[in-house]
Amino acid sequence: MTFFSNNKYTICGIAAILLWSCLVALIRDVSELFSPIGGAAMMYSISALFLILVMGLPKLNDFPPRYLILGAILFVSYEVCLALSLGMANTRHQAMEMAVINYLWPAITILLTVFSGRKKVSLWVYPSVLIAFVGVAWCITGDNDVSVAVLMNNFSDNPITYLMAFSAAFIWAVYCIITQKLSNGKNAITLFFTATAITLWIQYALSNEPPLTFSMSSTVILLIAGIVIGSGYALWNKAIIGGNLMLLGTISYFTPVFSTIISAFYLSITLSQSFWQGVFLVTLGSLICYFVTREKSPKCKDIVLT
Repeated sequence: MTFFSNNKYTICGIAAILLWSCLVALIRDVSELFSPIGGAAMMYSISALFLILVMGLPKLNDFPPRYLILGAILFVSYEVCLALSLGMANTRHQAMEMAVINYLWPAITILLTVFSGRKKVSLWVYPSVLIAFVGVAWCITGDNDVSVAVLMNNFSDNPITYLMAFSAAFIWAVYCIITQKLSNGKNAITLFFTATAITLWIQYALSNEPPLTFSMSSTVILLIAGIVIGSGYALWNKAIIGGNLMLLGTISYFTPVFSTIISAFYLSITLSQSFWQGVFLVTLGSLICYFVTREKSPKCKDIVLT
């Protein structure tokens, strides 16, 4: 018991990382049971309600106005792009590709920091970013040779989802940089989740998706999905109070591996050897980025890897 009491914040962080690793599988399952937009709207509504019950409803006056406005726009845009790229993928395997693309955001964050000229970084950053992008290409091409022609052919199969996935990775990288500067240590995640749910409901009302139908099993999965995602954020909010952020930061960069394992099992997908190799390269590239910049690069404490 002493071990758990002494390390409770770090344990909360590890639990949050594992819960976030379930995100891809749950979003895809909910989108299949309901619809991509409607399912996501319900799931984020449940998550927002759960966060309000657990963390309380924060007051707008507690947050810097620029953080609320820019943070909300970026957060909502990211969550919508991520959820719809996973939900609108043609197949479950393609949804896994969208997830791997999303995990480019740590490398992109470092790259944007370098391009902005705000920090001097190790030259190891450039090959590590390249490794991460090669890993994504490796996943997308499958057992075929990595080439521009093969990549473009796969991209043309469902260009909207690929664009949303890449957009999500870039948006979250910008979010991490912006909120680190503007938040003043505040966390408006409950408000941002609520805004995401409202945005998705508006999209659903304007879409041609069919009416939502419920069954006992689909309702249970929906509730589990919403609570799991909300719990991840709530636990991470606890973890940053007194957890070992160096340890948690290192573990978090293995989220692509955890997520792929959980999603493959949950969605009953058989992934090729090249796909696993690609996931490993994305993880390796992100880890190198992290270790060569951990003292210098901005840290996003609202979330690690989603």
